Amino acid sequence: MRPVPTTIALLAASFITTSSQAGENIDYRVADEDFQGYFAAAEGQAVDGQPLGTVLIIHDWDGLTDYERQRADMLADAGYDAFAIDLYGAGNRPEEVDARKAEMSALYEDRQRMRELTLAGLAQARSEGAAEPTVVMGYCFGGAVILELARSGQADQVLGYASFHGGLETPEGQRYPADTPPILIAHGGADTSIGMDQVSALSEELEAAEVPYQIEVYSGAPHAFTVFGSDSYREHADQASWSAFHDLLGQTLGAPSPDA
Repeated sequence: MRPVPTTIALLAASFITTSSQAGENIDYRVADEDFQGYFAAAEGQAVDGQPLGTVLIIHDWDGLTDYERQRADMLADAGYDAFAIDLYGAGNRPEEVDARKAEMSALYEDRQRMRELTLAGLAQARSEGAAEPTVVMGYCFGGAVILELARSGQADQVLGYASFHGGLETPEGQRYPADTPPILIAHGGADTSIGMDQVSALSEELEAAEVPYQIEVYSGAPHAFTVFGSDSYREHADQASWSAFHDLLGQTLGAPSPDA
């Protein structure tokens, strides 16, 4: 197991205990609908005042919340522009389980809308001045969304994808293009929502398509193991997956290690 860089561990710990935000909410429109994302501009290790690249963050089934904002702030502090997009619409942050299922299911059933809203969020990030070279990451439902985007091959200047305890199944009739950028899958070994059979099936798909990928499985980690303050949170898996993600950023965006 790779050692977790001290700077990553300290950043994660600090954001567990604070709700302060360094970025800003961004109102934007897609067609005739209102959305609200969150943009955190690069600080920290930005080189000569320039961001190391952009990270696009896709939210879980509860919509864009303080969790995604915290992750965006962590990335900004490490020198990246980070934009957390909104797939549900401004003010639509469902709290009840049935409402969350309904919002998520509506996008699963309309994959074209899912892709269009994701690409619109990427365009909005760049209109805010975010750097073009981009890595797209997502949590749970957001993990399924990033794989949908990867299969589409429609995202310009996206150099990598990362799914954290995300949905892994490929809809019938879809496949991964051979030129798909590298994909990181961070999965909990104790995840009862997304079984290891899905992990294995995805590995076989990516091998067949000759897509570069890395799958990390963390022992004892249940579904949603990165969610700060939740019963599912597992510090060892969160920090190890965050370190693996920074490795991906270094490989794709040419960014230095957080310990450099």
